[in-house]
Amino acid sequence: MSDKTYSVLILCTGNSARSIMAEALFNVLGKGRFRAYSAGSHPSGAVNPFAIEKCVALGYDTAAMRSKSWDEFATPDAPQMDFVITVCDQAAGEVCPIWPGKPVTAHWGFEDPAAAQGTDDEKRKVFDKVYRQIMNRVSQFVNLPLHMLDHNAIQREMRAIGERPAEEHDER
Repeated sequence: MSDKTYSVLILCTGNSARSIMAEALFNVLGKGRFRAYSAGSHPSGAVNPFAIEKCVALGYDTAAMRSKSWDEFATPDAPQMDFVITVCDQAAGEVCPIWPGKPVTAHWGFEDPAAAQGTDDEKRKVFDKVYRQIMNRVSQFVNLPLHMLDHNAIQREMRAIGERPAEEHDER
């Protein structure tokens, strides 16, 4: 078993909900094997309160959470990423910065819970659903035997996770 800690950057457009929840899930479910960060191509400037709720329920420290630009991670002094994952279709189609170290990349698309309309309870249901979908994919990834896989195998696995249904049963 490798003692390596893998760095993962989760990208979205606004960095207010999906990427924030994925960051927290990687950091908690990864049990020290992963150090996750999140950013956006056009950060909203604020983290969605329903995303914060989900991260707090996970036991994740949200004190330093903020919506930030992916430019922060493209500088020479930024942490070098092993993996970069886009979680919204818009960010997946944008021209990303060149990431130092040539990280393995994949797209795992999710509905935008921040766009949910209705009452707070209705919005919370959408956040719950998307959170479960993100958790499902992050769980699959953090349980891969990365230390035994080469770059191409990891790339195939990451892409396969993104191509599978995010959750078999959305309604629970």
